[in-house]
Amino acid sequence: MTAERPAPLDGGATYSALIFDLDGTLINSAPDIAASVNRYFAAQGWPQLETDYVEGFIGNGPRRLLLDMMLDLGLPSDDETVAAAVDGYIRHYTERPADLTRFYDHVREDLVALRAAGFRLGICTNKPHALTQSILAILGLDTLFDVALGADAVPACKPDPRHLIAVAEAMGLEDGSWAYVGDTGVDQRTAAAAGVPFFVVPWGGGALVGVSASQRLTRLRDLMQHGPRIAAAGE
Repeated sequence: MTAERPAPLDGGATYSALIFDLDGTLINSAPDIAASVNRYFAAQGWPQLETDYVEGFIGNGPRRLLLDMMLDLGLPSDDETVAAAVDGYIRHYTERPADLTRFYDHVREDLVALRAAGFRLGICTNKPHALTQSILAILGLDTLFDVALGADAVPACKPDPRHLIAVAEAMGLEDGSWAYVGDTGVDQRTAAAAGVPFFVVPWGGGALVGVSASQRLTRLRDLMQHGPRIAAAGE
C-alpha cells in the first residue's frame, strides 16, 4: 500500500470497508478516562479534573494525554514522572475500563446496519491495544470488527499513517476500497497522510474539524450511500 495520494473529496465514491477511530467517534469514553486519571492524581495529591477538561487532551495516546495535562497544570513533567503517571493511569483504567463509557446516539445500531449492508469494519485507535480489546468485548462490539489495532500494537501510531495502513493491511484491503472515519484533527491528518478518504462525525470533537460538506456525517448510517449496495428504506 502507498501513502502518497491526497485524500479524495468525491462524495459519490463507494467503498467495501470502513475503518473507525474509537474514542470520540464510536464511544464517549471521556468519563472513564477522566476517572482513571483522577484516581492516579488523587494518589499523588494532585488536583482532581473535570471530564470536559480531560476530554480536550484526548486523541494522541496515553503519554501525550498525561504529559500535556501535566504541563498545562504546572505539575512535574520529567520523563520518570510522566512514565509513572502513564503506568498508573493505565492500571486504573484497566481495572475499570467501561464503567461510565457510553455509545453516541445510534452508533451501535448503525454499525450493525453497515455490517449487514456489506461493509467490512475495522478500528484504528491510539488507545492501548489490550484496553481496546477489553472495551470492545465489554460493549459487545468485538464481533463487528475484523481488526482493531491500538497504539502499542504498531511501530508508529496516529497521526503516523502507518498505523492506519497497518489496519487496512491486516484486513487485506485494496487501495481505493476503504475510508477512515474519525472526530479529530489527528484522525484527519492520519487519513490525509495515508492518502485515503476521510469522514467526520458530528459528536466528540467532530464539529471542530474543517472538512467539506460531503465529508461531514450526521450519523454513521449516512455512509450507506458509499457502500457496496444501497440499503433498502427501513432496512
